[in-house]
Amino acid sequence: MAEANTLFPGTDAGLEPAPPGAPRTGILPYQQLRAMLREHEIVALSREILPDQVQPASIDLRLGPVAYRVRASFLPGRGASVRDRIEQLDAYAIDLSHGAVLEKGCVYVVPLEEQLALSQSSGITGFANPKSSTGRLDVLTRLIADRSESFDQVERGYQGPLYVEIAPRTFSIVVRAGTRLNQIRFRRGSPQIAVTEIQRLHVQGQLVLGDDERPNLRERLVGVSIDLEGAGPGALIGYRAKKHTDRIDVDQVAAYDPLEFWEPIHFRRHRSIVLDPNEFYILMTREAVRVPPDYAAEMVAYDTAVGEFRVHYAGFFDPGFGWDVSGGVSKAVLEVRSHEVPFMLEHGQTVGWLRYERMMARPDRLYGAAIGSAYLNQGLALAKQFRPPG
Repeated sequence: MAEANTLFPGTDAGLEPAPPGAPRTGILPYQQLRAMLREHEIVALSREILPDQVQPASIDLRLGPVAYRVRASFLPGRGASVRDRIEQLDAYAIDLSHGAVLEKGCVYVVPLEEQLALSQSSGITGFANPKSSTGRLDVLTRLIADRSESFDQVERGYQGPLYVEIAPRTFSIVVRAGTRLNQIRFRRGSPQIAVTEIQRLHVQGQLVLGDDERPNLRERLVGVSIDLEGAGPGALIGYRAKKHTDRIDVDQVAAYDPLEFWEPIHFRRHRSIVLDPNEFYILMTREAVRVPPDYAAEMVAYDTAVGEFRVHYAGFFDPGFGWDVSGGVSKAVLEVRSHEVPFMLEHGQTVGWLRYERMMARPDRLYGAAIGSAYLNQGLALAKQFRPPG
């Protein structure tokens, strides 16, 4: 295994002590993720973990050199490893060393470069999500750990390999060893925020900014609504994916003409849209989203209370997202797919819920231009693989 402790010198090993009065529970920030690397709680199989993998509140995970095409999604369950299930399904191995195509409509499982060696006493658990660009390509990714009974969750004290299930839904994609499709966060204890604190932050405009001053809250969740009007008649309000396109190399940036892959949707006369089943849409929220530096946020991906559709594949919002409004506000881009039946959305309709959680400490790095964040001050934006329209 590669040595990780030489990458981030200059601080003591282990979780850095919290300053007096700081919360002892919460989402682990950048500096404490570095400490986990130094303590070999997060290690790499064959290549060093790179400094730019460490984000303000998460770590990017990399694909290993082999993918396995499987005939069905699965969870290993308490008595089995992921390898056991791969062998049981008689999976077909695909070499990713120099790149390979993962076809839409198929399911693949890939061992990740990163492994975990969490201590039981630390109380740390992990949870994962697709990266923003992954979700905007309609690629469903889910983390799997040995003996797990749920996706995207890593239990306290877990020691072992990590895998990612990859299911391209709309576009076939090209990936290779080292490609980053998903990310993992770690939390200690329960970082829930009191309802009264959520209300206070919302009223102060620290969470979302919109035309409606009334808080759209449901217990500890903050609601966001859909923008189907934009700047008025003729405005671009979304995209619908084309079904028969070329493959997309996910490691390319600004390489593809968006009109070859997407049909633009413009506001005409009605402030509504009917979602067709099995179609994939890129839309955006009416509100600007903000994440204060001492908090992290996650979009609830699927909530039948607001409709039979999924509104977000990539649910992580880092500390500092949308916080500096001097260069413009940041909307939440929604990856939308209706389930089973057509569904009509109206402008201003609540479509999703943000869950805010407290950080253990303010990260040494925040989302923004200083760390090259890809979707700074974003409006309606496709994945970074596409050239800006116009």
